[in-house]
Amino acid sequence: MTDQDLVIKHSSLDDLQGLSLGIFMCGLGLHVLTHVGLITGQTAGIAVILSYLTGWSFGVLFFLINLPFYILAYRRLGLEFTVKSLISVSLLSIVTELLPSGFAIEALSTPLGAVIFGCLTGMGLLAMFRHNGSLGGLGVVALLIQDTTGFRAGYVQLLADAVIFGVAFLLFPAPVVLWSLLGAVVLNTIIAVNHRRDRYVAT
Repeated sequence: MTDQDLVIKHSSLDDLQGLSLGIFMCGLGLHVLTHVGLITGQTAGIAVILSYLTGWSFGVLFFLINLPFYILAYRRLGLEFTVKSLISVSLLSIVTELLPSGFAIEALSTPLGAVIFGCLTGMGLLAMFRHNGSLGGLGVVALLIQDTTGFRAGYVQLLADAVIFGVAFLLFPAPVVLWSLLGAVVLNTIIAVNHRRDRYVAT
């Protein structure tokens, strides 16, 4: 029996529940993040920062920023990945718009909020990656680099976050950026440690 014989395929139902769980967990994480007034990295971070600065809806900005990355996703990662990412981004935009009306947070410290955000969003992204989906944007670039060079997606995202947070230091008070950085480190560490092709063979 070869290794190929041992590969377990994801069914459509598997993908549906995995992607749905990932989207919802990421939505919860972003709800916590914005409640405590922090920012994050990646494409979502860019959308959060622009939302704070302009007053525009995060969901709308997040959807628009992701549009150019679908071309890269289609050319390098395939139609299935691109379609799943497009649907996931669209649904996350909707979830982040609806959550505040049904989930009010009365008290939450900033440090705890940063950790909760990192844990929820990290596990949410991990679920999506394992079902061949993503939230588009820089995550697409990170997965592409990992698949072509072996350099882990979590570390790619950490480097991108370093640039985004460097810019954020010019726009926001230092404590906001530093606590936000804690959340980003938690998030990307979860992905770096757990998202490895050699440990997970289902496709």
